[in-house]
Amino acid sequence: MIGSLLIANRGEIAVRIMRTCRRLGIHTVAVFSDADRDALHVAYADEAVRIGPAAARDSYLRAEAIMEAAARSGADAIHPGYGFLSEKPDLPLLCRQAGRIFVGPSAECITAMGPKIGSKLIAEKAGVPSVPGYAGAEQSNAALTDAAARIGYPVMIKASAGGGGKGMRRVFSAAELMPALEMARAEAQAAFGDPALLIEKLVMRPRHLEVQVAGDKHGNVVHLFERDCSVQRNNQKVLEEAPAPNLAPAIRAKLLERGVALARAIGYDNLGTVEFILEDGFNEPWFLEMNTRLQVEHPVTEAITGYDLVEWQIRIAAGERLPALQPDIRESGHAIEARITAERADQGFRPDTGRIEGYAEPASIRVDSGVRAGSEVTLFYDSLLAKAIAAGPDRAAACARLAAGLRDFAILGPATTLPFLIDAVEHPLFAQGQATTRFIEDAFPDGWTAKRPRERLTRAVAALLWLEKQAATRPAIDAWNSLAGFRLLAPAGGVATSRLIAEEENGATKLEVRLLPDGRRIVRDPDGEIEVALRSGADSFEITFENRLLRGSHAISEGRVRLTLDGESFDFGIVSEARPAAAAGGSGAGSGAVIAPMPGVVAEVRVAPGDRVETGQVVVVLESMKLFTSLSAEVDGLIAHVTCQPGDTVQAGKRLALIEPSPSS
Repeated sequence: MIGSLLIANRGEIAVRIMRTCRRLGIHTVAVFSDADRDALHVAYADEAVRIGPAAARDSYLRAEAIMEAAARSGADAIHPGYGFLSEKPDLPLLCRQAGRIFVGPSAECITAMGPKIGSKLIAEKAGVPSVPGYAGAEQSNAALTDAAARIGYPVMIKASAGGGGKGMRRVFSAAELMPALEMARAEAQAAFGDPALLIEKLVMRPRHLEVQVAGDKHGNVVHLFERDCSVQRNNQKVLEEAPAPNLAPAIRAKLLERGVALARAIGYDNLGTVEFILEDGFNEPWFLEMNTRLQVEHPVTEAITGYDLVEWQIRIAAGERLPALQPDIRESGHAIEARITAERADQGFRPDTGRIEGYAEPASIRVDSGVRAGSEVTLFYDSLLAKAIAAGPDRAAACARLAAGLRDFAILGPATTLPFLIDAVEHPLFAQGQATTRFIEDAFPDGWTAKRPRERLTRAVAALLWLEKQAATRPAIDAWNSLAGFRLLAPAGGVATSRLIAEEENGATKLEVRLLPDGRRIVRDPDGEIEVALRSGADSFEITFENRLLRGSHAISEGRVRLTLDGESFDFGIVSEARPAAAAGGSGAGSGAVIAPMPGVVAEVRVAPGDRVETGQVVVVLESMKLFTSLSAEVDGLIAHVTCQPGDTVQAGKRLALIEPSPSS
């Protein structure tokens, strides 16, 4: 057995691997960049080694830095996690040379399945059919244009070397092809160091299915059943489950047979996943790719089989035989995983950043997390914060438990997808097991927006929490009486009133808060009065409202009150009416201002002052969390100012360029 393991990764997967190591008595070594000095995975490990600056290319993507850290710590083995170097042959080759164990498949298996182009050729030889398309070595624009025309629009462009939605573009006409090729190449180069692309026929209503496979160094190969990962945003998975719902036995048999056949064809020798796509209403699953690593969604397979897949990886890498062979592998029940990311689901899943001010996990379900209160969510890495996994005897029970657990999950600070996930899990399409990769478009055709039925109540609670915080920090005989904007309306023992302003993203609301002698609080807003009884702790609160007892979490810092209540998340700025904050200026559509819609790094500036631009012309390209976004002119006119340059880190809302509109615009 391995005695010391270095995890060449960060975030939730690093912590997840360390948990298994602790159970097995294996010493753990974390690596960290400058941005992750205080990260949870660093604190959780037995020891940690710095590997470089914040940017992934200077730290987590440097195989030589990982090997130096292993040598410095004396680690016996290296686990790559997922992403970063996990599907490149560099680490296993360097481990082989250094006499260290790589916890993953051989470099030969990774090389065979790494490029999507090559993997499709191997699959074809193994009798595993792929999506019709072009996977040739000729990568010129002319060759790809001809291929797209032969395949027939619509088509999907994909990065040959990677996954995770990066380097992927849907193209519905020849006019869209060239810009899509440019952006896909840029993303592929930035994320994987390889700009090669392939083109496939775009399957319009697909289900995304995958088979968990495992092989050892003794020639044994098994499957651990299938997963359904159809619910996606921006070609990245959101909800995953096992087993796949509403799947005909004959199709399931094909999936499992083909997954094992492909793994056998390359002598696969660790855990991996073979991904397929199934057109809704058809019975022929097409091979997409093989991920030669542990998947993000592996916990749902663990839940239905009872096996620890990280332990399987470690034992196989150490030379042991598979812990179980096919006749002994059974499934039971159903499990669903939700990926919780730092994103604005109501703004097209725009990434968000910032400090996590409050954090509380639900006790009722499994949570794999890489963050805690005080963690910083930065631009440098993927937006995944945590995974919530619920299991039950059947799918309905798993859905109900997941929704309940998500409602009890509090992450206060950057926006997260928690409210969206609750709505998604409870949507009839998902509840009935009818989701395809178009689920979000089908379920929320106008885009997802938060329902917020408790917004008025939560605003009132935020005001009360803010007042309590102010009272606790002001030394006075009657702390409430000492507050700015607060005055007594009656003699001692009478009614105390404070007038506040609650500021939100879409406006501000005036509030009048009254503290009655019997301790009751009444909050008046433009819609009337709300009477609330409040009890609060350091990071939690309990309210009585209309004879109902409700509990939530909160965090207060820098004049902002962030809180969750019944699965809804809120962020209010509270100020005394005597000292309201100045309203933030903005620019509406068509104003000529080119505004960063999200935090990011400027990848390209395609204009200069004095240039004439037309509506729709790309002005700036922004990179955020390895995805590229083109920011286009909303008016015809002349470039008056450019306030950024390539390499600049910018925050959401920053003006990057200003267009002086033409008189006719």
